[in-house]
Amino acid sequence: MKMMRFLRNGMRSFWKDEKGIGTLEMILIIVVILIIALFFKDELFKLVKRLFDNVNTKANDFIK
Repeated sequence: MKMMRFLRNGMRSFWKDEKGIGTLEMILIIVVILIIALFFKDELFKLVKRLFDNVNTKANDFIK
């Protein structure tokens, strides 16, 4: 019980401390971006592949 209370109080003081708020915000933004990127990873790869295929096709048509 004492350990849980100690951890809870430590987390509260960490969240209330405003000295590193800029760093904390940046870390949270990066984490959210990474989660979104991982969630849409397959769709992003498909989009990039489709774009490169389109560029390759247009380049080949231009060369002909």
